[in-house]
Amino acid sequence: MKPSIMLFDEPTSALDPELVGDVLEVMKNLASEGMTMVIVTHEMGFAREVADRVIFIDQGVIQEEGKPGQIFSAPSNPRTAAFLSKVL
Repeated sequence: MKPSIMLFDEPTSALDPELVGDVLEVMKNLASEGMTMVIVTHEMGFAREVADRVIFIDQGVIQEEGKPGQIFSAPSNPRTAAFLSKVL
């Protein structure tokens, strides 16, 4: 099976902390092989490193979207900035 896109909804949320790194490494490898992935995650370091595009959603509403460097370094939305200041 060779899917053209993979969807992940909090893939590390229910894992033992020792397994989180292993799962993220597999996903990094998929990204480096060109796999298109849509990932819902609170792993901000992983998102910053692997994503081509980040979308920040709060209460079902897109607050901000863009390239990881822009979103993580200089968010334009106050809600995005508030969230990132607490998790980074």
